[in-house]
Amino acid sequence: IEPEIVEDIRDHHHNGVRLPSVKVLPSNMTATGDRAEAVANADIVIVAIAAQFARVALVEFKDLIPETALVASLMKGIERTTGKRMDEVVMETLDLPADRFAAISGPNLSKQIADREPAATVVACENLDNARKIAAACTTDYFRAFVTRDVIGLEMCGSLKNVVALAVGMARGAGYGENTAAMIETRGLAELTALGEAAGAGIREHLHFHLVPRWNGDSSFLAVMDGVRTMPQYLSDTYAALKPYFKNAPTHR
Repeated sequence: IEPEIVEDIRDHHHNGVRLPSVKVLPSNMTATGDRAEAVANADIVIVAIAAQFARVALVEFKDLIPETALVASLMKGIERTTGKRMDEVVMETLDLPADRFAAISGPNLSKQIADREPAATVVACENLDNARKIAAACTTDYFRAFVTRDVIGLEMCGSLKNVVALAVGMARGAGYGENTAAMIETRGLAELTALGEAAGAGIREHLHFHLVPRWNGDSSFLAVMDGVRTMPQYLSDTYAALKPYFKNAPTHR
């Protein structure tokens, strides 16, 4: 817990350390250094901790989270000491049933979301109604959340796409061009799919469309869309959602 950040958010509605670009946070947002106060009476608890410290940090919350609360993880990664995904770490540490856990993942850079640029994410939960509940809580006119039951697939994509993105960055740094990048991306996606399937991801059950991961110097991107809609329906829905922004979009940078 970083007391200076807690104080800044609580007293000034600003997070100058983590999100300085946002001058004023919403008036109904607050912060506390008291763990029990933070989760008391919560319907949804969001977990956003560095993956390698998740287990030790979550132990403190095990007996504090309400018995009916849903727990949604924003973490991406594999625990080094155990090789376990973040869904496994969270459920083990909190003794949480699968139907109350959700993973959230997508091409979601916090600054761009805070700036209200159009974006999307995916909420994965074994219980689709609970996934929809969490999706509804974070959907706005500029941020769209889709749902799936495929927690393993979402977790694997969120973790392993960074390996592919780093490999592309290395190829760029070595001076190679589009052919090499495309080869790494294509084969990386094939290997990611095979690993996901071996781990139990619902590749056959759900259509997961992965935007090609790219390394642009400071971030990598992977989007996973749920299989509830067909691709034409999804593209139509996405176009309709983004259309209001097109008329105001810059034509160049």
